[in-house]
Amino acid sequence: MTSSSSSSQVITEYGKQNIFGRETQPQLVEDYTSYPEEAEKTNGRWAMIGFFSLLVSYFTTGQIIPGIF
Repeated sequence: MTSSSSSSQVITEYGKQNIFGRETQPQLVEDYTSYPEEAEKTNGRWAMIGFFSLLVSYFTTGQIIPGIF
């Protein structure tokens, strides 16, 4: 690919304008020491909320997903 000199448009080898966005530079975050543990806790809490809401829905309406099952 070659770049046009008059603007920031990118022209492909076929003479067409590249319509895809530019790739952003990755950012390095130094403080990821407890990320896996926090991710597991968060995932478990959302799973508990989902299971609880499923039980409440079943006990109040008699259906697993009200209106569908």
